[in-house]
Amino acid sequence: MNFFEHQEQARRQTRRMLFLFALAVAAIVAATDFVVLLAIGLDKTHHADSGTSWGAIFVLSIAVATAILLGSAYRIATLGGGGAAVARELGGTETSSSDNFAYRRFRNIVEEMAIASGVPVPRIFVLENEAGINAFASGYTPNDAAITVTRGALDKLTRDELQGVIGHEFSHVLNGDMRLNIRLMGVVFGILVLATIGRKLAEISGRTRSRDSGGVVVFGIALFVVGYIGVVFARLIKASISRQREFLADASAVQFTRQTGGIAGALKKLAALAEGSKLSSSNTEDVAHMLFGDGVGYSALFATHPPLKQRILRLDPAFDDAELDGIAAAWDKPVLVGESDTDAKLSISGFAPASATPGAPRDRRIALPDADARVAVTPAAVAAQVGNPGTDDRRSARTIHATIPDALREAAYRQEKAVPLVFALVLDAREDVRARQRDTLMQHYDAGVVALVESLAAETAALHPMLRLPLASLAFPALRRRPRPQLDIFVEALYALIAADGRVDLDEYCLAKLIRLQVIESLAPAAASAIGRVKLTDAARDVAALFGVLAKHGHDDEASASRAYLGAIDDVLPGRALPYAPPDDFASALDRAFPTLDRLAPAGKELIIAGLVRAISEDGTVRVAEAELLRVIAAALHCPLPPLIAGAGSSSDVTSA
Repeated sequence: MNFFEHQEQARRQTRRMLFLFALAVAAIVAATDFVVLLAIGLDKTHHADSGTSWGAIFVLSIAVATAILLGSAYRIATLGGGGAAVARELGGTETSSSDNFAYRRFRNIVEEMAIASGVPVPRIFVLENEAGINAFASGYTPNDAAITVTRGALDKLTRDELQGVIGHEFSHVLNGDMRLNIRLMGVVFGILVLATIGRKLAEISGRTRSRDSGGVVVFGIALFVVGYIGVVFARLIKASISRQREFLADASAVQFTRQTGGIAGALKKLAALAEGSKLSSSNTEDVAHMLFGDGVGYSALFATHPPLKQRILRLDPAFDDAELDGIAAAWDKPVLVGESDTDAKLSISGFAPASATPGAPRDRRIALPDADARVAVTPAAVAAQVGNPGTDDRRSARTIHATIPDALREAAYRQEKAVPLVFALVLDAREDVRARQRDTLMQHYDAGVVALVESLAAETAALHPMLRLPLASLAFPALRRRPRPQLDIFVEALYALIAADGRVDLDEYCLAKLIRLQVIESLAPAAASAIGRVKLTDAARDVAALFGVLAKHGHDDEASASRAYLGAIDDVLPGRALPYAPPDDFASALDRAFPTLDRLAPAGKELIIAGLVRAISEDGTVRVAEAELLRVIAAALHCPLPPLIAGAGSSSDVTSA
C-alpha cells in the first residue's frame, strides 16, 4: 500500500468512525429514553391518571444528543494546538538541544527520519515519570507533529530498537493516522460525557450528604449506567480502528530501518519486562489508540493493539517464548543508556548490545552527488517514494544530517537564531535584490537581527543544494515554540521577502513558499487541509500552470520544454487541449495554483507528482537543484518526498548518537 492508498484508507476509516459514532449516539439516546419511560411506567402504579409525555421524551432525546455532540466539539477544540497539546496533556517535557546522551540520541533519530521522509522535524517530548516502554505520534498534519516517548523507552532500548519504535511512529505521521487519532479522542470524549457527568454528580452528592442528595445520587448513578453504554461503544470504536494500523506501522518500520531486529527487540522487551508498556497517567485512556504498545491493559475484546506475540511473530517467525525469560533475566541489573562507556559506544556505532539485536547491520553513508550532477528519475518511481521512505532514504538522510555544519545546526536549534536562519536561506544572491530584502527586514526587525541574517547567509550560501530544505526542517521545532504574535510577524516578513522582486528565482520562491505554508499550518493545525476531494478535471488550469513553470525551468530550449510539458499533460489529463504557455508571472500563477492542487483527491495527487517529474525532465534526469525543487513543490502539496539520491555515490561508515 503506497502513500496515496493510505490516504484513501484514512478517509474510509474516518467515515467508519463517524458511522460508529452516530450508532453510539443513537444507542445512548435510546437507552436514556428507555430508562425515562420505565420510570414513568413505575410512577403510573402510584398515579394512574398521569400520561406519557412524548414531547418531553423528544426534547430529552435532543438534549442527550446535543450534550454528546457538544462534548465532542469541546474536546476537539481543546486539542486545537495539535501534537504538542496532546503530549503536554500526558505530562510530556519538550526536549531540544541537549548534552544528555539519551536525549541527543532520540533527537538525532527523529531528525534523520524526518529528513528521510521529507517532512519538518517534529517536536519531541519525553514522559519522564513513565518507566514502561511506549511512544506515540500526535498532531493533525506532519507540520504540527510531535513524537513522544517514555523515559523507559530511552533507558531500556538500544539505538536500533528505539529507531524501530520511532519508525513505527513516523508511519502514523506520514499516513494520515494522526488527524484520525485526534478526532477519535474527541468522539470518544463525547460518547463518554453522560457517564462522566453521572459519576461526578454521584460523587459530589455523596460527599455533601444532605437530605436532598439521595435523589441526585440516584440520578447520577442512572446517568452513569446509561453512559456506560458509551464506554463500551467508545472502546469498541477505538479497537476496531486501531488494530490493523499497528501491523501496517510495524511493517513500515521494518522497511524504513532495513532490519527487523530493532522493532522486534523493542516488542520483546515490552513482553518480557515487568513495566511492559503500561502508563501510569490518568489520561492514558484518552490516547490508548495512539500508543506504540497497550498502555492500559484492555481485554481482548477492547484491545486497541494486536496481541504482542502476533506482532513479534510477524517480524520474527522463529520467535520462542523462552527468549523473554532471557531478556527479563538480563534486566535484573539494568544499565541505562549512556551510563556505560561500552553501551554508549555500541549505540553510537550503530551496533546494538548482543542481548537485544545480534548481528544488526552497520549503517553506511551514501555520498552526496556533486551540486551540478544529474540524478536519474522516473515518474512512477518518484510517485512511489512519496511518504514511503526506505533503507537507502534513511542512509541518505544520515549523510545529510551529518554534513550540515555544526554552527548552522546549532542556530536551527536556538529560538533566537531559527528565524534569522530561515531568512538567510531565502536571501537572493543578487545584490540589488538583497538590498531591497534588507530594507524589508528592517521594517520588521531591528539591526541586530538583520546583521545576524547577513552573517548566517554567508554560511548558507555555501551549502550543498540538498542541505537547504533539511536545514529549514531542523529549525521548525524552534520556530513553533515562538509565541503566536512573533510567528505572525515572521510570516509577514517572509512573504515580503518573496515579493521583494519579481525576478526571484523559482527555487528560492518555492522554498520560501513552503516555509510560509508550513508555519501558517502550525499556527492553526486543526484548520489545516484534510484529505482533498477536488478532481483533476476541475483543476486543469492550475495543472497547466504548474507544469508549464516546471517545464520552462527544467529545460534550456523551448522545444524540449514544450515536449516535456505536453507529455506530462497527456499523462495526467489525456485528451485535454492545453497548449504549452508558461505564465509570465510564475509567482502569481503558483500562488493561485497551490491551494487548488493541494485539495486534490489522493489519486489525483499521485498523477500530479508523476507529471511534475515528466514536466521537468524530458531525458529522465534532473539536476540536483531541480530534484530538490521537486521535493519542495511536492511538500507544498502535502506529498512528502525523500531525498532523490537513492543509490547514488560511494559509501562510507556512519557513526552517530
